[in-house]
Amino acid sequence: MHVTVLLQEAIDALAIKPDGVYVDGTFGRGGHSRLILEKLGQHGRLIAFDKDPQAVASGNEVGDARFQMAHSGFKHIATVLGQLGIVKVDGVLLDLGVSSMQLDEAARGFSFRFDAPLDMRMDTSRGQTAAMWLASVSEAQLREVIKDYGEERFARQIARAVVAARARQPILTTRQLAEIVKQTVRARDHQQNPATRTFQAIRIYLNAELEELNAVLPQCVSLLDPGGRLAVISFHSLEDRLVKQFMRGAADTDTLPRRLPLKNVEVENLSRQQLRLVGKAVRPGAAEVSDNPRARSAVMRVAEKTADKNA
Repeated sequence: MHVTVLLQEAIDALAIKPDGVYVDGTFGRGGHSRLILEKLGQHGRLIAFDKDPQAVASGNEVGDARFQMAHSGFKHIATVLGQLGIVKVDGVLLDLGVSSMQLDEAARGFSFRFDAPLDMRMDTSRGQTAAMWLASVSEAQLREVIKDYGEERFARQIARAVVAARARQPILTTRQLAEIVKQTVRARDHQQNPATRTFQAIRIYLNAELEELNAVLPQCVSLLDPGGRLAVISFHSLEDRLVKQFMRGAADTDTLPRRLPLKNVEVENLSRQQLRLVGKAVRPGAAEVSDNPRARSAVMRVAEKTADKNA
């Protein structure tokens, strides 16, 4: 069963207006979306995005006139909303990473806990599988992916072992890949499977997760009405670092060189501040982590669109 992480905290962070327009950038199984709909009034509106066909099918069953489901990654948020005639929104929620449903379904190939086809695509209707990618990727590129997206210190050894193994037979299942990594990485925290970082790296790369995050954040700022909120839930350091740096950069008013000979009004006009940070980073409490251990790495950051001085 999928358990929505930081459910109440995320909805509270959006400060829902009954007649507002909101975006759930990752519908998943609809935990956040359903609570948003409970807060919306008759004239409110919610648009949800997801690349996963199963999530889209779940969204299409919501049956609420205020709700629309888009089979799309959130990097296309501005285009999709434009097609719906929506220019501005009051809030955007992004719940990043892979869902519990995707991890727990063996056939999706996200987890090394099962012996299953090595797929790892969030959108199973398009793109190459992890098995297809591993069959042709160069050792150098594989090393870079595992190192950069998995922050794996044994990336060189793992890449070499994978290339050697595929020369003997195709790597087609999650168990094959996990065993190759296990035999290569000898020293590791006993609480973490040796293949964890490698699986994470391949999944993030294959689904262009960081690239999509980089693409969507500026769009969210442009789409938000003044006072609108952006809430982002991350599950690993690479995502959280991108979100934190983006929000801090958009909230920074000290972007001009010191002692620059400008009048106060000129400094105000040149200010690049677009967001105001709302509170500190939010993490799940002990009770939530106890009920749902997968929530332990979650971090939510929230920012609010500042007033448009040119309006």
